[in-house]
Amino acid sequence: MAHQSLGDLQQIVMLAVRRLGKGAYGNAIRREMADVAGRNVAVSTVYVTLVRLEDDGLVASNQVDPEPGAGGRGRRYFTVTPAGWEALRESRAMHEQMWDGLVEST
Repeated sequence: MAHQSLGDLQQIVMLAVRRLGKGAYGNAIRREMADVAGRNVAVSTVYVTLVRLEDDGLVASNQVDPEPGAGGRGRRYFTVTPAGWEALRESRAMHEQMWDGLVEST
């Protein structure tokens, strides 16, 4: 099944979610993107991207209650859905096909 084409930011956010596993929440995702991909974006940009990905069924989230005495809101954790993982694989395959056979020019 063909999925919509994923943009660069969407791919990096989803890959960060996968890399983090059960610890994938907004600020951790932002740090993972900065540390691994060198992409420094605001946490608000990460959340906007995650909401859109969730609307498209490519990620899912669950809200966790705050720890006792911590106050505030609990963290919202994200996972890549099977459809999201398939979209990532399709994007990777498309990029590899486009690169295949190219020779760098000097």
